[in-house]
Amino acid sequence: MARSIWSGAISFGMVNIPIKVFTAISTKDVHFHQVHDVDGVRIQYKRICPADGKEVPYEHIAKGYEIAPDQYVIIKKEELEAIDPKKTHTIEIESFAELDEIDPLYFENSYYLVPDKNASKAYSLLLKAMTSTMRVAIAKTVIRTKQNVVLLRPVGNALTMSTLYYHDEVIAQKELDGLPGDVALNEKETAMAKQLIESLTTKFDASKYRDEYREKLMAMIEKKSAGQEIITQPAMEERPKVVNLMAALEASLAAARKGAASTTSSAPKNRKPVRKAAVQGHRKQKTA
Repeated sequence: MARSIWSGAISFGMVNIPIKVFTAISTKDVHFHQVHDVDGVRIQYKRICPADGKEVPYEHIAKGYEIAPDQYVIIKKEELEAIDPKKTHTIEIESFAELDEIDPLYFENSYYLVPDKNASKAYSLLLKAMTSTMRVAIAKTVIRTKQNVVLLRPVGNALTMSTLYYHDEVIAQKELDGLPGDVALNEKETAMAKQLIESLTTKFDASKYRDEYREKLMAMIEKKSAGQEIITQPAMEERPKVVNLMAALEASLAAARKGAASTTSSAPKNRKPVRKAAVQGHRKQKTA
């Protein structure tokens, strides 16, 4: 059972909606510790001052901001506390927008918002209103000691909250070296590329994608912990480099059509066509 990590309230005009915050993501990364390869003992680290070679107690560790090589401005704990954003435990909605207006590059971490006691009605009202108007909310809040701009959006029966990167944290494309300018494209190649995209277009299903590396790594760890011998797999052959763009497109399209045909032949005959799904509660259909 998931446990809430934060509690507060959504401020919506004059309405306050008490909520609990749950992390929406549970990462499955495999973490290693550094150990001595001779005896398997875990490595320990000490905070050593290079000036005198002595270990520095934690209470004497200060924060320093490097302004030049080996030159630091020391910031005291009380100085940081003086400028810390005020912890209000409030998610204050400032405006509403369409989800299409917000580039996914700005999304950072995601959370679920669940109504606290006696807040279900107000929570459901905001959820329904945002769903019917296909709007998302832009708000401000303080999480730990950081002031965040967040986005609230309805997903099914829940409101979610995503922290957003600030505008100056997202690298502008003009800072990238090597992006192509106006490239003359062959009409036949463009048409073929569009056909290939159409033939490979399906409804997104997140459950079909797995972290195959993590699965192999955990299987290896389980075998080694059980004392089994690990056999190294032969190296995979490298895929040939693309020499002729048109030929590669034609071959890719032929393979995609063959795959689609085999899928169709194995599918139930009386299956009804699937309608194109709209993004849940947000994406507004644009008229030409």
